[in-house]
Parts: sequence; C-alpha cells; structure tokens
Amino acid sequence: MHFTSERRLEDGVLEREFTLGEIPGTLWTPESDAPAPLVLMAHNNGLPKAEPRLVARARLSAASGYAVATIDADGCGERPRSAADEQGRADLRRAIQAGEPVDDIFESFVGPLVEKAVPEWRTTLDALLALPEIGGPVGYAGWTALGIRLAVAEPRIAAAGFFAGGYVPRAQREEARQVTIPLLFLLQWDDEGNPRQRALDLFDAFGTKEKTLHANLGGHTGTPSFEREDGDRFFGRHLK
Repeated sequence: MHFTSERRLEDGVLEREFTLGEIPGTLWTPESDAPAPLVLMAHNNGLPKAEPRLVARARLSAASGYAVATIDADGCGERPRSAADEQGRADLRRAIQAGEPVDDIFESFVGPLVEKAVPEWRTTLDALLALPEIGGPVGYAGWTALGIRLAVAEPRIAAAGFFAGGYVPRAQREEARQVTIPLLFLLQWDDEGNPRQRALDLFDAFGTKEKTLHANLGGHTGTPSFEREDGDRFFGRHLK
C-alpha cells in the first residue's frame, strides 16, 4: 500500500489517498493513539469513491472513532471500464428512463461487477489490517449486493449496514440466507430505483438472527442524516 497524499481535516481526521497495485482508495482515520475499528464503505453499483455522499458519511464516521476506507474496484469509479461495462450502464439507464423491465440488464451488468470487486476489496482489507493505526473487528457499510458477497466470503467482517436492496443479483439473493452477522438494513420507502417489496423480501431472507430494518419516507437520496448516527451506534455495539 502506497499513500499518495494526506491532509488533516478540521475535526482532526486524517484523510489519505492510496494505491494498492492498480487499486486506488481513500482512508480516513480518527485522531487517536489507539488502533481504530475499521469500516469498509462502498457506494452502489460502482459509483466513484469520491462521490460526495459517501465522502461525507466516511468523514463523520471517522470523526466518531472509526477508520473508514473505500476503493474504486475493477471497472468502478474512475478506473478504466470495458466496452461491455459502458454498454451495460447505458442499457440500464435507458431501460429505467423508459420504464422498461431491467432485471436481465441488471443481472448481466451488476452480477459480474460484484464478482470482480470482491477479490480487490479482500486484498485491500489485508493491507489495511496490517497498518498499526487500524485494529479489528471490521464492519461494512453500503452497496448491498457487494456487502452480501463479502459477508459470505470474508469471515473478518463482523457486522454490516446495507442500503436499499431492491435490485440485487439472483446469486446474492440466494447467498443472503448464508449471512449470519448482525445487520442494519436501510430502506427508503419511496425509492424510485429500488422496488420496496423486493427489498422487504431480501430483508426477510437474511439468515442472521440479529437484523434491524430502518424505513424512512422519501426517495433514493433522501436518507435522513440521523441514520448515519444510528449506523455508528450500530457499529459501536459490534466493533468496539
């Protein structure tokens, strides 16, 4: 892991950009002498790690005592995309705007995106846990499809917060039954991009005995700010 830049924010959080081979990432760490618990934070469907809403959540969580890391995995964010990736995104946008069925397009596009992303997130986790300022256990917050796959494949993840969940590939819907870690599931009741009933069915399918559903009125980007604070309290119960 090679740190390429760093800056100290007003609240004492240290923000550092890094590269790990071809993987670019950002790490936020609190101002503390003790190793901090780690939260991996991923935005939905390959949006960039610099997406403002993700960055805002990460900075606030770091100020609350967590180390927070995010990456642009293969084909995600600002990394090069194949012609197939670009076509998949274009087809998905067109179908959504036209009100057409998106299941087949979503499956062919997002399924491979998840499979490519998981090994790079695990490689990043190896490198992060080798840093002296970071300790275990590890939490995950964000993109539901990726989070399900990581929760099943990666035993070091002790708790997870998932967002939305209406559109999740079939493979991850099947894997949901294998997820046994504590979960906090966020649902925007009027989310135009995530069918409500599918999200509720997915919540029901998770195999864990400790799962909490928070549903709020509003669209996809309308999650109330207090949910981030509730998320930190959730991780505080399981990571600290």
